[in-house]
Amino acid sequence: MDISDYIKQLQSVEEYSFSWDELVTVCHKTATALKRELSRLVAKKEIVNLRKGFYLIIPPRYSKQEQLPIQLFADKLFNYLDSRYYLSFYSAAKFHGAEYQQVQREYVVTDKQFPNIKKSSLDIHFFTISKWPTKNILEKKSDAGIFKISSPALTSVDLIHHQTKLGGVNRILAILEELLEEITVKDIEDLLSWYPHKSTLQRFGFLLEEVLQVDTNLYIAIMEYLKASKYYPVLLSPKSKEKPGAIRNNWKVDVNIKLESDL
Repeated sequence: MDISDYIKQLQSVEEYSFSWDELVTVCHKTATALKRELSRLVAKKEIVNLRKGFYLIIPPRYSKQEQLPIQLFADKLFNYLDSRYYLSFYSAAKFHGAEYQQVQREYVVTDKQFPNIKKSSLDIHFFTISKWPTKNILEKKSDAGIFKISSPALTSVDLIHHQTKLGGVNRILAILEELLEEITVKDIEDLLSWYPHKSTLQRFGFLLEEVLQVDTNLYIAIMEYLKASKYYPVLLSPKSKEKPGAIRNNWKVDVNIKLESDL
């Protein structure tokens, strides 16, 4: 079987990626012949060599962008890389209806370190975490099958925790406003059962109550959780050489920047 025939076979069952190991099993040709055929298909922009030994199929409807929506290949890619993952930050937010600003870059949290990917129009950034979530990861369905994303509450705290790498509090504030429509009390309670970053929870609670002014039931569990243990003053926007000053709120959050939502 030629690689082109195998690609047609995959597309007929809504699969948009394949590995070198698959080709060796299915296409009974020499490695040299397979590599030559792959190079020809890459040159024609019908496939993209995303990672060594892993290829994306670019069907005609995506050929102009020269990229594939990440939900069509994420699960297969991370299965190939033998890594846990979930789509996160702005990538997760758009699946929860928060896409006021189209972000061309995709964001993925993994349990192993990988170099970022920049191929053609594909731009994927990886964030590695040491404590893997025991809850708050959702499974969604795409044409190509299941893919994993962070829940609205986990998406929110991830954005707050990594704010310095994602454009700052004011940029993420607009996303948080839109995520509010999807965050539930259960989502927050699940988060509190395992989430390790107390200072991020303080910032989250502060933004919910003082800035976004949501119903008390959304943040009361966070406050009760914090009061059950010691928590200390933190800066809303972390700065390496700055320490918290005067605090005027129950969350012990020093508002050290001017808040202006982009929404």
